[in-house]
Amino acid sequence: MGLQTGCAQKQGAASEGILIVYLSRTNNTKAIAEIIHKEVGGDLVALELENPYPKDYDAIVEQVAEENETGFLPPLKTQVAMDKYDTIFLGFPTWGMQLPPPMKSFLSAHDLSGKIVVPFNTNGGYGIGSSFRTVKELCPDSDVLDGFSIKGGSERDGIFLAIKGKRYDEAKEEVGSWLEKLDMTSVSKK
Repeated sequence: MGLQTGCAQKQGAASEGILIVYLSRTNNTKAIAEIIHKEVGGDLVALELENPYPKDYDAIVEQVAEENETGFLPPLKTQVAMDKYDTIFLGFPTWGMQLPPPMKSFLSAHDLSGKIVVPFNTNGGYGIGSSFRTVKELCPDSDVLDGFSIKGGSERDGIFLAIKGKRYDEAKEEVGSWLEKLDMTSVSKK
């Protein structure tokens, strides 16, 4: 684990063109990001906000709903030099059946034209909502590949990190199959 939040972690020269950027509140999306990282290499970066969200679940739900309603894009502490990446994996939970505002901030701040964009998602059981569609809308000149979604925890119900133990092993297998289907398992070997 030993990742420094907001900092890139190098895997090796063979996979320098890959970025895995993720937003994770309960560490389920982080678990999937780490599985992907082990499979394809590249740099692993956690999105951090300049002003972190409140820890209280009801307070964050209210704040995110207001941000979605007003179109507010929270400023990010995380900075990434995108010019060295050709393939960007974007990981996020479903919040309010939408793409979380911090991921909208990231996509609005970076021109991903001509890049391969690969969304992945964790959710509390309600699916991806409009999140993958929003990624496509915010990346109109990118090659957006089929995304991956898996049930994680349900913070509302007090279930936080659910992708652990046996569930982690199942998720690892599902991610591997998805990456094979996308022909991404050999990306780090190119």
